[in-house]
Amino acid sequence: MTIPKTIKCPQCRKETVWEGNPNRPFCSERCRLIDLGAWANEEYRVPGEKPADEEPEES
Repeated sequence: MTIPKTIKCPQCRKETVWEGNPNRPFCSERCRLIDLGAWANEEYRVPGEKPADEEPEES
C-alpha cells in the first residue's frame, strides 16, 4: 500500500493530495481562482529591470 503524496496548497496552506487532483497544486477550484484573480489584478510581479522610457515623438 502506497501513501498518497500530499502537498500544501499555495493559497490556503491546507494539506491536499497531489494524485488525481484536477486543481493541483491548489486544494480546490476556489483557491485556484483566487490565485488566478491575483495574477489578473497584477498583484504578483516577476522581478526585473524597469523598461527604459520611450523617447517622445517629434511633431
